[in-house]
Amino acid sequence: MEKTYKKGDILEIRIEDMSDEGLGIGKAEGYTLFVKDAVIGDTCLVKIMKAKKNYAFAHLEEVKEPSSFRITPLCAKAKACGGCQLQAMSYEAELKFKENKVKNNLIRIGGFAEDFVELIKEPIVGMDNPYRYRNKAQYPVGYDKSGKLVTGFYAGRTHDIISNTDCILGKEKNKDILEAILSFMEKNGISAYSEESGKGIIRHILIREGFKTGEVMVCIVANADKLPHEEELGEMLFAMPGIKSVVLNINKENTNVILGKTTRVIKGSETIMDYLGDLSFKISAPSFYQVNPVQTEKLYTKALEYADLHGEEAVWDLYCGIGTISLFMAKKAKKVYGVEIVHEAIEDAKENAKRNGITNAEFFVGKAEEVLPEFYENENSDMRTPDVIVVDPPRKGCDEKCLETMLKMNPKRIVYVSCDSATLARDLKILCEEKYELKAWQCYDQFSRTVHVETVVRIQRKDT
Repeated sequence: MEKTYKKGDILEIRIEDMSDEGLGIGKAEGYTLFVKDAVIGDTCLVKIMKAKKNYAFAHLEEVKEPSSFRITPLCAKAKACGGCQLQAMSYEAELKFKENKVKNNLIRIGGFAEDFVELIKEPIVGMDNPYRYRNKAQYPVGYDKSGKLVTGFYAGRTHDIISNTDCILGKEKNKDILEAILSFMEKNGISAYSEESGKGIIRHILIREGFKTGEVMVCIVANADKLPHEEELGEMLFAMPGIKSVVLNINKENTNVILGKTTRVIKGSETIMDYLGDLSFKISAPSFYQVNPVQTEKLYTKALEYADLHGEEAVWDLYCGIGTISLFMAKKAKKVYGVEIVHEAIEDAKENAKRNGITNAEFFVGKAEEVLPEFYENENSDMRTPDVIVVDPPRKGCDEKCLETMLKMNPKRIVYVSCDSATLARDLKILCEEKYELKAWQCYDQFSRTVHVETVVRIQRKDT
């Protein structure tokens, strides 16, 4: 009979595996323990913090014998911060962990055979430098225990802010911007928002950068229609290197959603520019744009390869954002139709198509699961029966009605880009149940030093 343990017990275990969330997994007499900050191969002392009948969550007390994969994190706050789960693991081991995570989900959730999944896999694409890659970061603003204004990131599974103005996944200039805003707030008595009371003004600071253009946007998310001394703040920030856009996003809702529905310019432009390949893109504060432009170019090139376009195809791009994948596809397709729920993103997509001289892309605002069925009833055969559907949904994956309509539309190929391999595997099980088959998959390390990984898959209709 397997032994159980209680809160407070201290055990010595060896970490044999890692969970999808990056927790080390070890066993004591058959009893499973999940340990934050542990690495596969560590022998460590752990203290049980929350015990269940068959498993427990434990705190890493001491690493007795470090794993050959263990390294010293570059960030001193990596352990406390909830942003980077894998900084104590070698990059080579991180890539292997991520590829195995996707593979195991395809087998366990998708129901695909292990030999088959391994056979059609293409090797994971890692980064030359897995740091300073993010072109977007969102920093909550609040107070520490002494009442000092701070910004940084939330500790894991909490909304306690770990003060950090120099995240090593973001650009170095973010530090100067954040510290300038905090200093301005202190000087002018501008308060930080409190989730508990619903009072206070500044909630988050969002910074976006075009990696190829160097253009920077600073978006202040506020619990107010206007900031005190906002013109002065705009002038101060606009004078800093690279800043082309200072905007205010108004969010007065009692919600954990970061951005509100209204954004207006304080100083400069309401958008910044960036390039992917030879295409230029306009980016607004609420628009979706991949956070790692170096890997995104590689990822989209592979998606284009999987789409196998020859110039005569009609393509639907679902969850199209500002049209990045759509415009990549439009260069090789006859016609591309993009769908996105965010109105501002669709306006950006239309403008991006115009700027790049692309006339064969059309964009629609709405939920994919609502827009797609509507156009399925359209008499236009291109819209009703496309050759290729490309889908890049949020972490929750595709809506059931969207998957249903995709199957009715009967495209020759589906290219699925995913940031969550569990929902990817769930959706693939539905898509490949009868007339489609999974032909290839490849991981891209889009979110280095975290547990997240991007995957692109190629699905082919069996009769083609």
